[in-house]
Amino acid sequence: MGGVRLKDVAAVAGVSVRTVSNVVNRFPHVAPDTRARVEKALEELNYRPNLAARNLRRGRSGLIGLVVPEIDSPYFSELAAHLVLAAEERSWTVLVDQTGGEPARERAFLEGAAAAFVDGLVFSPWGLGAADLSRSAEDIPLVLLGERTGEGVADHIAIDNVAAAVQATEHLIALGRRRIAAIGVQSHLTNETARLRLDGYRASLRAAGHPRREPFEVEVAALHRGDGAAAMRTLLALPEPPDAVFCFNDQLALGAIRAARDAGLDVPRDLAVVGFDDIEDGRYSCPSLTTISPDKWAIAVRALECLAERLDGDRSNSARDILVPHRLVVRESSGHPSGT
Repeated sequence: MGGVRLKDVAAVAGVSVRTVSNVVNRFPHVAPDTRARVEKALEELNYRPNLAARNLRRGRSGLIGLVVPEIDSPYFSELAAHLVLAAEERSWTVLVDQTGGEPARERAFLEGAAAAFVDGLVFSPWGLGAADLSRSAEDIPLVLLGERTGEGVADHIAIDNVAAAVQATEHLIALGRRRIAAIGVQSHLTNETARLRLDGYRASLRAAGHPRREPFEVEVAALHRGDGAAAMRTLLALPEPPDAVFCFNDQLALGAIRAARDAGLDVPRDLAVVGFDDIEDGRYSCPSLTTISPDKWAIAVRALECLAERLDGDRSNSARDILVPHRLVVRESSGHPSGT
């Protein structure tokens, strides 16, 4: 039915037009039975809100931006899917762009015309520092994903990367592994994710009395499968190669497993592997991948909650650092204690 108005819905539901408006706009202070009656009337009449008019009245576009380093990264694509679903619940549309982690492209997006069309940004920066992000946060509601790039810049959603890396490394230590390597060091980037995961890895070795072996900490240019495979080949060429490896993301881990198996090693008997991110590929690889699983849905929901609060409230409030849960998911790639 075309041209259905709020007063038509109100007449069917037996409530005021204001009550119907409150339900349509998802205001919380509506009695459950009243809300149910209005929602039934909305469905019966096939009511469709005029989002353009509503946003115009609010001075908003109804669009938010998601800016990530790599759209084809399984982690970011899965996170984007969660964000789109969460945004639909708020009648928001998500525009997605990628930067490659390059500072110039990150800055161009924040300062360019595209940012002027969105109500807020959810942004995962790899290249920019706190000063650039702080200027942008003054102009548009901004929520940062990943690691802190400076105190008080903007609301920031992340997991506890140090604790997660400790958990991953302690799992390998508990299996009896003694030569545990780390793949994923990225000293060329300003974001702190790799550094924090390296800190957790080192702290676990130190607590267990294991010596730190510098050749076991392998730097990578990117976080792709090929980089993990190349890093694994470097480790296998050492006089005493590792018997376990903690990779800073699942793509690196999958590449490392391939290189190890190409070299004739059995995973996990000869080499135990733990990844990070719990991407879908890892659940179906052979062997399936032990990994740290961030709560991606919680990341998406909390990011949008922060944007909504900034849009509806006082943007002068202090920026918040919000931690979401993670867990270790043990699968086939770490196997059982080696006994050595």
